[in-house]
Amino acid sequence: MLSRRSLVMLPSLSLTTTTRPSPLFFFSFTKFPSTNSHTLRQPLLHPTTTTTTTQFTRPSPLFFFSTLSATSPIHDSSSSTTLSRKASRKARRESPEGLLKLKLDMCSKHGDVVEALRLYDEALRDGLNLGLLHYNVLLYLCSLDRNRGSHVLNRGFEIFQAMVVDKVVPNEATFTSLARIAAAKEDPEMAFDLIKKMKGFGIVPKLRSYGPALFGFCEKGMAGKVYEVDADMVEAGVVAEEAELSAILKVSGVCNNAHKVYETMHRLRAAVRQVSETTAGVIEDWFKCEEAKKVGLENWDVSKVREGVVRGGGGWHGQGWLGSGEWRVVSTQMDGAGVCQSCGEKLVCIDIDPKETENFASSLTNVACQKEVKADFVRFQEWLQRHGPFDAVVDGANVGLINQHSFKFSQLNMVVKQLRQMSPSKRLPLVILHKNRVTGGPAQHPNNKKLLEHWKNSGALYATPPGSNDDWYWLYAAVSCKCLLVTNDEMRDHLFQLLGTSFFPRWKEKHQIRLSFAQREPTLHMPPPYSIVIQESEKGSWHVPTITGDDLETPRQWLCATRPRDTSL
Repeated sequence: MLSRRSLVMLPSLSLTTTTRPSPLFFFSFTKFPSTNSHTLRQPLLHPTTTTTTTQFTRPSPLFFFSTLSATSPIHDSSSSTTLSRKASRKARRESPEGLLKLKLDMCSKHGDVVEALRLYDEALRDGLNLGLLHYNVLLYLCSLDRNRGSHVLNRGFEIFQAMVVDKVVPNEATFTSLARIAAAKEDPEMAFDLIKKMKGFGIVPKLRSYGPALFGFCEKGMAGKVYEVDADMVEAGVVAEEAELSAILKVSGVCNNAHKVYETMHRLRAAVRQVSETTAGVIEDWFKCEEAKKVGLENWDVSKVREGVVRGGGGWHGQGWLGSGEWRVVSTQMDGAGVCQSCGEKLVCIDIDPKETENFASSLTNVACQKEVKADFVRFQEWLQRHGPFDAVVDGANVGLINQHSFKFSQLNMVVKQLRQMSPSKRLPLVILHKNRVTGGPAQHPNNKKLLEHWKNSGALYATPPGSNDDWYWLYAAVSCKCLLVTNDEMRDHLFQLLGTSFFPRWKEKHQIRLSFAQREPTLHMPPPYSIVIQESEKGSWHVPTITGDDLETPRQWLCATRPRDTSL
């Protein structure tokens, strides 16, 4: 069994030059996994031996990192003036270290740890100066091995020790790979210790950094340690996602911790909204277990529960489990009005605070101005002030291409006409199209030219400038006008992830109109009159939406959990 390693950062000494990277870091190792000395470089540090640890004294501050380390290479003034940046980059790429990096990247692409370790051993024999990127690729590949007794995992620790000897500053990826190796050795405690060491270096952990420790403790059923890791995540500002919350929910259920199950259900409600089939299975297992039958208030304060619902905006009360006895758990669907086809309870539509919408519009503007030419986006905002507000905004490119190989203005026009008929003011919706769509290709057809001219003269068409991403424009228009948005774009790519807010999926659910076509006739699927999110009723029942089905082509599947009688009466 691999013993755990302890890493200690010694106090840094001031440097006498400002051209060298900082901080210098040093470790002392206790009970470090045994390594083969011939595979390590000769230490550049001078050890002072004690009975329990080998601690290295501080070397001269005049040390260097390899050209591929996290810091920039250091050149003297004469070399920097003779080599252009382009020539320098080429020299680095074609250097032995640069070629090694390319080969290691190919190993990473194909998951070939054997070849990567062969290249590493060859590099040591050749005396190459390895940098952060080399070491991180090697550690990443070693972390892919899930065989506890594998020598590859031991090589991972050995490689990290060599990295320390080479005085290469680690980063978040380094520690995360080490944590994964520790978890593969079934040592989540060590994985958690590494996160703490990472924070000690001033490195901010990511969600992936916590995964090895969290999932490792979950697999061992160590609920107390799971909650400790979870608390550390919260303190570090790291937000758990579905996989982490599902694991916490499962271990809490197995350990009969009803309070933690309840708390985690609400975290899923707030952060995830619709769950995967795997998470739905975990939730179902909880409701069917013996402990779930025992928990809950038989007589609760109805007014207090209602106050909780109002305070939370609807759809949940947060007052704990209500009722007693066995739960009835079934997979079901909702009708068009949001009535459960199993228990008959009607789901609610959860309100959105107008202030949240204003804040989101401001956040959207800030991100868009960073990603777009600011002057172009500001010009659009000014145009929108003059011509808006609108009852609906149309993602023209998306609508004109639904079920089509080429863009169809006729299809887009059918949707525009239908939206105009639905509008209380009978006004045309705002159509957003890229400038290329309104000047070239099908736009040159006489009928399409006439249509575009009509929209333009009516103040219902905006052509986004060349090089822009029209997604920012139609999304901002819909948010700022507080109106409906017509698009089949699921808005899941990196662009929308930049918004980084839980508000966006709630807004989208209430404002997005999706389309389907039958015999070339469009059908507009309006936003549902209820919120597709985990809901906890005033009677104590639960309804959990899954990602199975989309209510467009197939009905969404829900998990309905109710108790056989309302004991509050």
